[in-house]
Order: sequence, then C-alpha cells, then structure tokens
Amino acid sequence: MVDILTEIIINKPVEIVAAYAANPDNAPEWYVNIKGVEWKTPKPLTSGTMVEFITHFLGRKLIYTYVVTEFAENEKLVMRTATGPFPMETTYTWTGIDQNSTRMTLRNRGNPTGFSKFFAPFMEIMMQKANRNDLKRIRTILESR
Repeated sequence: MVDILTEIIINKPVEIVAAYAANPDNAPEWYVNIKGVEWKTPKPLTSGTMVEFITHFLGRKLIYTYVVTEFAENEKLVMRTATGPFPMETTYTWTGIDQNSTRMTLRNRGNPTGFSKFFAPFMEIMMQKANRNDLKRIRTILESR
C-alpha cells in the first residue's frame, strides 16, 4: 500500500488556488512528471469526468485515465484511476487560512499489484519527493501571478 499526504501553504485566496489546481489542463505546468492531458469526457470538471494523464516516472512513460469521483468547488477533488499501471486515488483539498492564503493538500493512495508491488516502498519515497516538488512548483506559479 502506498499512502502519501503532502501539504503546503500558498499565499493566494482559496478560489484562485483551487481553480488552478483542479483544472487538468494546468497539470503539465505544475506537475513535473505529467507531460500531457486529454479530456475523455466533455468539460467542465464534475463528478464522472474522465481525464487521461501522460506521465514519465522513473524513466517510463505511463498513461493513466482518471475518473473524478468527488468534486466540491474550492474544497475538494477526488480522482481514481479507471486504467493505468496500478490503482491510484488522488485527493486534493483546499482550505482558506485567511482571505489571502490557502492550505493545499495532495494525497495519493494506491495498491500496486503484480510486479510493481515489490517496488512500492521505493515508489512511495519517489512519489513523496515528487509531490513535495510539485506543490512547491504550484506555489511558485500562483504566487508570481
């Protein structure tokens, strides 16, 4: 089992942080491992939306199709893999600390299967590092605007 929770404070209002982070089209800008995004269902983002993410992780190209299972604007987004190398759930939460700052959390939970389960401890360390870097990147992007 892989279960990673990362958080950061971003000095922007919750509405700005959540709108940017919840838009899959922005993912390649702030996720270092995401190289492309393709909507599989029509916009806008809502429960049931399906989005394909093309990633590079540990030197491999991976394609995941996620389905949005929960979306509460400016509060929470939960997506689960519909297809991909192993089942994964990604949860974002946004909490306004005050009018100009937001606590953003990023949680990835999954259960590697088959051959990949032997690499789960290593994957967890690499994913934790990537998540920290991705959150720092989104903070830099949003705070510079």
